[in-house]
Amino acid sequence: MAAVQHTFKPYPSLSLLPSSQSTFCGTKFITSVQYKRKVCQPKGALNVMASSKKILVMGGTRFIGIFLSRLLVEEGHQVTLFTRGKAPVTQPLPGESDEAYNAFKSKILHLKGDRKDYDFVRSSLAAEGFDVVYDINGREAEEVEPIIDALPNLEQYIYCSSAGVYLKSDLLPHREIDAVDPKSRHKGKLETESLLESKGVNYTSIRPVYIYGPLNYNPVEEWFFHRLKAGRPIPIPNSGLQITQLGHVKDLATAFIKVLGNAKASKQVYNISGDRYVTFDGLARACAKAGGFPEPELIHYNPKEFDFGKKKAFPFRDQHFFASVEKAKEELGIVPEYSLVEGLTDSYNLDFGRGTFRKAADFTTDDIILGKSLVLS
Repeated sequence: MAAVQHTFKPYPSLSLLPSSQSTFCGTKFITSVQYKRKVCQPKGALNVMASSKKILVMGGTRFIGIFLSRLLVEEGHQVTLFTRGKAPVTQPLPGESDEAYNAFKSKILHLKGDRKDYDFVRSSLAAEGFDVVYDINGREAEEVEPIIDALPNLEQYIYCSSAGVYLKSDLLPHREIDAVDPKSRHKGKLETESLLESKGVNYTSIRPVYIYGPLNYNPVEEWFFHRLKAGRPIPIPNSGLQITQLGHVKDLATAFIKVLGNAKASKQVYNISGDRYVTFDGLARACAKAGGFPEPELIHYNPKEFDFGKKKAFPFRDQHFFASVEKAKEELGIVPEYSLVEGLTDSYNLDFGRGTFRKAADFTTDDIILGKSLVLS
């Protein structure tokens, strides 16, 4: 894998590459763009022509970044991952051939550093120069400002925000024009969106709901799979009829690609997720179907009757939480490829079903619930 040297010499222009067709975990992506470097446009201007870009990905060693970087390389872009270097810079996708992985790995550049070392960020990024920034792991506005300062000719800043910024409401689904919650635990993402707007940056902000898929480091589908594999009842808070929404990581990565250089996405916010909603009970049954397990036994309980300490008994917000993706559909033509069961099957077959997972099973809170009679009928 190539590495960015800290002498910060400019990269040479990319050589011409042929159009290609490749397999991305069973899904074929066709690329046929002209790989010719363009002169940087002033900040706030958007060049919509398909061309090879010098792209910086902040983060990129986990989950979303792994799938996104694959697609960017497929499109012929020059991709640099900015990471602390504590984890491997690249890793193979589940089921990926050595040949395909090595071909990808050879095209990825790495800039090692801490994004909270603002002086280093400014100097290193200014020396390198990038056309586009994908910020996958930014949480606070103060982490973003040095990047903007270092890249005055930046063409586009594509930010991974969260649907968690919306103010809790009786009117659902959440739409991009809805009120946001300044006290949300995602308030740093809200402040980042405000910063990008105030600085006149040409930005696009993506607000996913719950993300799932292979290599997920959050215990979303994995939480259900652990219980299904162990043949245990699945404890679900209250009625189990709370409605939520999940979006597959590959669909999210595709959405990130579709906003790149897209004039319609200039200074816009988009909700990105699956286009159907599901109840907690329905999600448990969908996970069972995806993994080929029997119909699960569902146990409903009142969380107020239990003290779980610092442990989390259920991986979702105990409320209705879902967002409209119509704006992305109408303006950008973004339509999710995966239905919920199809996506969960993909996740199971390429990850948990292979015996890989991020967190070991922990049934401590389940046993507390099942050991008491304070269960809703």
